Amino acid sequence: MKINFIKLWVTSIVMLGLPIAVLSAYAASANPTLAKAKQEAEAKGFIFAASQEEIIANAKKEGKLRVMGSLDARTLKALNEAFRKKYPFIDSNAQEIAGTDNYIRMIQEMKAGMAKSWDVNYVAFDMYPEYVPFQKKFDILGMAQQGVVRIPQKMIDPVNRHVVVVASDLQAVAFNKKLLPAEKIPNTWEGFLREEFSGRKFMLDIRPKDVASLIPVWGMEKTVDFARKLAAQKPVWIRGNSRALTMIQAGEYSTLVGPNLATAMEVEKKDPNIGYKIIEPVPTRLNEAQSVLGAASNPYSGLLWLEFICSPAGQAIIDQYEPYGASYLTAGSVQEKIVRGLKLSVVDWEHITKLEDYQKKITEAYGFPRADSK
Repeated sequence: MKINFIKLWVTSIVMLGLPIAVLSAYAASANPTLAKAKQEAEAKGFIFAASQEEIIANAKKEGKLRVMGSLDARTLKALNEAFRKKYPFIDSNAQEIAGTDNYIRMIQEMKAGMAKSWDVNYVAFDMYPEYVPFQKKFDILGMAQQGVVRIPQKMIDPVNRHVVVVASDLQAVAFNKKLLPAEKIPNTWEGFLREEFSGRKFMLDIRPKDVASLIPVWGMEKTVDFARKLAAQKPVWIRGNSRALTMIQAGEYSTLVGPNLATAMEVEKKDPNIGYKIIEPVPTRLNEAQSVLGAASNPYSGLLWLEFICSPAGQAIIDQYEPYGASYLTAGSVQEKIVRGLKLSVVDWEHITKLEDYQKKITEAYGFPRADSK
């Protein structure tokens, strides 16, 4: 029988209650590649745990965890319950926080050194530069590369290295099957520029996250030109997926270009008259970034939380309760299965903090429309 002597030795150190520093030093010295990664990370000011056992030993000493996330309260409750079952020695609590006012307040508290009531927080992408300096500088990417934490590397910010993203959004086309048969829906985005779609034949959100998400593949010039031509079709301008989909269900309009796929799928599940279509390149956006707060009282428990929500078990909970909201980067998630083999236009780590600027360019191309009132 093959025995993993390194793991056995590390476990013995933990059971004997020897200092965590001894545990870290031994784990690093037993693996030269790991030792080098740890040394390089620490030279850049990052914190690098050398083993999962070290993280757990620290988390046991902490014994608590407070999370502030923007996922739905039901989702966070289910995640928290599953996390506590996995780590019963951590008294964890996850709370929903949403809205620009709350994000600004949290940033102000971080800047004032008053952020002490939570350990893990949501990181709003449109305020990303303001959050990052106040997050714990764990080298999560480096630890993932060395197998210390089990987090898919593409879910980790490759530059800042201590922020993870746990969900994603895909944009699609939703339609009323009674008003417009599926075969009439274009197979390309440019298909909506045809004459039969001119003159209030489809709805389009004035917040252009859908069209802006084509920029990673199409580039700015082509996407802005497409936006101008799309606006020239004189669509029905709307604000918000839910309201627009309700209007489609009521038969007021036949088609909505660009809703979140998850929202369209939820409506289709309840109403068989509603359908959706995936068009390539599929606009895809990273969503729900989280990180450990720099001033966290329980940082290692927070690190375990991030690992858990990125794990297959955590992602399955997000898929169930959001629903269909787990990351397309997770093998076997609903989104990953849907887009498998398709061409994507991904607003990834390179583009996500630029999305607000992208949307401003598209809004300008639209001509600053206002939402239709009914």
